[in-house]
Amino acid sequence: MSESFQPITIYVDADACPVKPEIYRVAERHGVKVFVVSNAFMQVPQSPLIERVVVSAGFDAADDWIAERAGRGAVVVTADIPLASRCVKAGAEVIGPTGKPFTEASVGMALATRNLMEDLRAMGEVSGGPKPFSAKDRSVFLSALDVAINRLKRAGFGN
Repeated sequence: MSESFQPITIYVDADACPVKPEIYRVAERHGVKVFVVSNAFMQVPQSPLIERVVVSAGFDAADDWIAERAGRGAVVVTADIPLASRCVKAGAEVIGPTGKPFTEASVGMALATRNLMEDLRAMGEVSGGPKPFSAKDRSVFLSALDVAINRLKRAGFGN
């Protein structure tokens, strides 16, 4: 299939994703297909553009499903840094729920930071998790998703 006829697709790592309603709105506006991937049944809007995918409860089953399909012309929404790394390497646009894009340049540092924080937590040096999700994060995410879809359209992807 030639690239100019390859549709844009959004893959959502949905289990802990706080921006699903925003993704649905942007997808409807752009006419883009969304796959909402989770380990358990999840309500999604009735729309031909939105498809629920329930994978097995196996460790990383949702990540593997997304990573096997993500590539050029795809936007992946995830906070999971190893998944983000796999998808960036496959050529996908990857955005965190706070709107932070993952790139070749940033994903290596994000993985290193994640591993360091994991080690520090295991040693009891660090407690607590990420800061609470904010309205500003939601707004930045909406803008980043719009930018990613428009960039793909300019690159010849689309419906």
